[in-house]
Amino acid sequence: MIDPGQLRTRLVLQQPVETPDDQGGVVRDWSTFATAWAQVRPLAARRGVEADSDGASQRYRIVLRNSFSITLQHRFAEGARIYRIVTIRDSEDRRYLEIEAELWIG
Repeated sequence: MIDPGQLRTRLVLQQPVETPDDQGGVVRDWSTFATAWAQVRPLAARRGVEADSDGASQRYRIVLRNSFSITLQHRFAEGARIYRIVTIRDSEDRRYLEIEAELWIG
């Protein structure tokens, strides 16, 4: 069980908005869906190569109240930090969502 007092980080939940680009494709932008207090804790970092760019990714566990309908298409923002959702699951008591996310700094 999670102590609600540990939800100390204010996150912005964003959803994708796609608009036609007049060339048969779409342009993806992000709009604010909601804001929530969450617990954000780092998990293990890993080094890797993705698309020929050397780098590392940092994973985080994000816990927030289970009052949102969140999918893998959504993302979280905390200032310039963007968290891409990797997995979503309910806590044992189903009062909280436990999310594993990767940090992306743009």
